[in-house]
Amino acid sequence: MPPVYVTRQGAKLRVQNRRLRIELPEQELASIPLAHVSQIVLFGNIGLTTPAISALLSKNIEVVFLTQSGSYRGHLSGMETPHVPLRRAQYLRLGDADFILEMAKAVVIAKLRHQRALLQRHNRERDDPEIASAIARVQAGLEQAPRKRALSSLRGVEGSAAAAYFSGYRRLFGEEWHFTARQRRPPPDPVNAMLSLGYTLLAGIASGAVSAVGLDPFAGFLHNLAYNRPALGLDLMEEFRPVVDGVVLRAVQAETICPADFRLVKGDTPSGSVRGVLMNDESRRRFIAAFEQRMDTAFTHPVQRRKLPLRQCLLEQARQIRQSVETGTVNYQGMGFR
Repeated sequence: MPPVYVTRQGAKLRVQNRRLRIELPEQELASIPLAHVSQIVLFGNIGLTTPAISALLSKNIEVVFLTQSGSYRGHLSGMETPHVPLRRAQYLRLGDADFILEMAKAVVIAKLRHQRALLQRHNRERDDPEIASAIARVQAGLEQAPRKRALSSLRGVEGSAAAAYFSGYRRLFGEEWHFTARQRRPPPDPVNAMLSLGYTLLAGIASGAVSAVGLDPFAGFLHNLAYNRPALGLDLMEEFRPVVDGVVLRAVQAETICPADFRLVKGDTPSGSVRGVLMNDESRRRFIAAFEQRMDTAFTHPVQRRKLPLRQCLLEQARQIRQSVETGTVNYQGMGFR
């Protein structure tokens, strides 16, 4: 089941008669059977009653808190059943430099293949020489990654390939979007704002998939360990980042989202001098709907060899990571998006 997203500022969530109710002071926005709620994602100023918190914890329904612009703030979750032997093996792998490198290579290669495929697909009719150059540089990264013998060198290849990829990706947008490069904090243009929101949603799904198979989402291999950073969830999502890129591109091309749906705001710096853009509530709902529709799209999984919703594909990829952790041999097969 997809998460329940709440974007209406000032709304309050309560649980009554085994239903999740989303309300404004004088209006009920939604009423959903609690049995149909897998996760709740709150944007900005959304309230939770104490009984609702208690009910959600008892049902082990995670609540994710984001800022109004979509940046991660934290989450509320019930008690997890620990998978002690599996997690012991996971922590042991963190001390195995060879395993870390091979796992990181598998993640990076899967991601670069997907980025290459997206650019190739959208350049077939355009025949844009700058996009063709970007594809060639991503391909060079694909050829270099397997030969790297140090994690730092592999990350360098990934960084160079990412810069090349976005130099091609930006060519798919008109000048009215003011998109010149990938920038995050704060996003200076509508495309970056949509990418950041989409990656945040994807990171939540990936971290949930990692937890679902019993792994610790905070103990990753490609991403550095850091307090409150779901490094393994971020490792898993790397291959799927171009899914978000495609959602953004389709929203723009179909005019589901337009530049007028964004407003310029001051940044979070003490001086307030840094500026970014923020989506309005209605455009955010449309974007989330497009994202969820994509997550429900079926793809052929390379191991299962059958069509599965993209959300389930993430779970199957997490199972591949688990198997690699258990055996000590990396055997991660990328989705092979085309």
